[in-house]
Amino acid sequence: MFLAVLYCLLWSFQISSSHFPRACVSSKNLMAKECCPPWTGDGSPCGQLSGRGSCQDILLSNAPTGPQFPFKGVDDRESWPSVFYNRTCQCSGNFMGFNCGNCKFGFGGSNCTEKRLLIRRNIYDLSVPEKNKFFAYLNLAKHTISPVYVIPIGTYGQMNNGSTPMFNDISVYDLFVWMHYYVSRDTLLGGSEIWRDVDFAHEAPGFLPWHRLFLLLWEQEIRELTGDENFTIPYWDWRDAENCDICTDEYLGGRHPENPNLLSPASFFSSWQIICSRSEEYNSRQALCDGTPEGPLIRNPGNHDKTKTPRLPSSADVEFCLTLTQYEAGSMDKTANFSFRNTLEGFANPLTGIADSSRSTMHNALHIYMNGTMSQVQGSANDPIFLLHHAFVDSVFEQWLRRHRPLLEVYPEANAPIGHNRESYMVPFLPLYRNGDFFISSKDLGYDYSYLQDPDPGFYRNYIEPYLEQASRIWPWLLGAALVGAVVAAALAGLSSHLCCHKRRHLQEERQPLLMEKDDYHNLLYQSRL
Repeated sequence: MFLAVLYCLLWSFQISSSHFPRACVSSKNLMAKECCPPWTGDGSPCGQLSGRGSCQDILLSNAPTGPQFPFKGVDDRESWPSVFYNRTCQCSGNFMGFNCGNCKFGFGGSNCTEKRLLIRRNIYDLSVPEKNKFFAYLNLAKHTISPVYVIPIGTYGQMNNGSTPMFNDISVYDLFVWMHYYVSRDTLLGGSEIWRDVDFAHEAPGFLPWHRLFLLLWEQEIRELTGDENFTIPYWDWRDAENCDICTDEYLGGRHPENPNLLSPASFFSSWQIICSRSEEYNSRQALCDGTPEGPLIRNPGNHDKTKTPRLPSSADVEFCLTLTQYEAGSMDKTANFSFRNTLEGFANPLTGIADSSRSTMHNALHIYMNGTMSQVQGSANDPIFLLHHAFVDSVFEQWLRRHRPLLEVYPEANAPIGHNRESYMVPFLPLYRNGDFFISSKDLGYDYSYLQDPDPGFYRNYIEPYLEQASRIWPWLLGAALVGAVVAAALAGLSSHLCCHKRRHLQEERQPLLMEKDDYHNLLYQSRL
């Protein structure tokens, strides 16, 4: 009842921000290759009259990429977003957005000058009302058509180089499902030919920055949708889990009593329809996912291939991962050894750091374990567990950044797989973001994790600091007392030694009987010891 009431109340809010803006998908925009919409605050492109930004040419990195993708000019995602646009808004200061109408992550206020830090919390630390509110937000996003963004349902070539736009409406939640599909889809080479060994968000250095941005934009979208400026995604700490403990009707959905592959009818998500899960069908038609519903969520946790994923990750696995000093190594793909990224992603053994194609561990293990929609890369974001899972993966990334404090130069500048170099723009985001922009602490992006927060500074200031201050004032007296004590102890020890030696000499000079009574013997022994 609470969820239904909250859902109805939230329906009236409007949203404003993440992929192809409606304002930029006309044939005029596509053929001119320009996306510089006006900011509603002053009506000028990119809010230029208010000093928010201006329309500028996109400067692409010319750093070489790795050998994994041996083609050029066959995929709309190459040199993103140049196939669609070569001019976009470049925002100034703390402004951000496709029209510079938003604030950078970590800032708020009408002029984006207010610094903010929000906390992502463990889902088990949420109160019942907080948990129900989170689920209501998810459902609202699932059933609200984005008023600002649309998705392309054809390639630029199929649109006749922009003269025949092909775009569909999409819900706020499914917009992000589609983006995850689009960034990881196969390359369509024409006819029946495809290229599978390509992914602009996985199996390479950009895996962690890309998903970090994905979650930040998702949170931003929910805040705009609901008006809840303090909303953050909760995380699921899956270390040492023996099963999917959030797979209950109280949380993300229990098992259906008659069909173990489906969610329980009592689950909040049992009626959800998934999209973008039929990659082979799209490939055979040389088409893109168009957002059409494709059936219910599939999830059968634990009934997976245990030879590939024998268990869920442990605390020891995470700790070993954090000891790896190299962010990236070798070929910078899923065969990399001793790479923190590759080990956390799950393509390397979490006990050795050596790449192992026969096992799926760490991040990958959770996807395989769910044994359903979440186990397919392109459609995995359909399952809301995806959000909680990746929030915790991001927290491990954050731990590594804080422990090793790498310079930006640690992130590969060149020769990474296509789309993963430091200065490459991340597919398919508009406005534009580089991989290297998110190789920084989460605190610099306006959020932190509850279990990673520093101890309460108030406790230190109110309880510990006064004692330390008192100790600093009396330490000379304490030191003097210690020295005097040492001198007295040494004097007593010397006197005791002198008296004992004198007593032994006195006993040796006395005439002793050959035989002694028992009592006399014990008395003498006692005196000697004394």
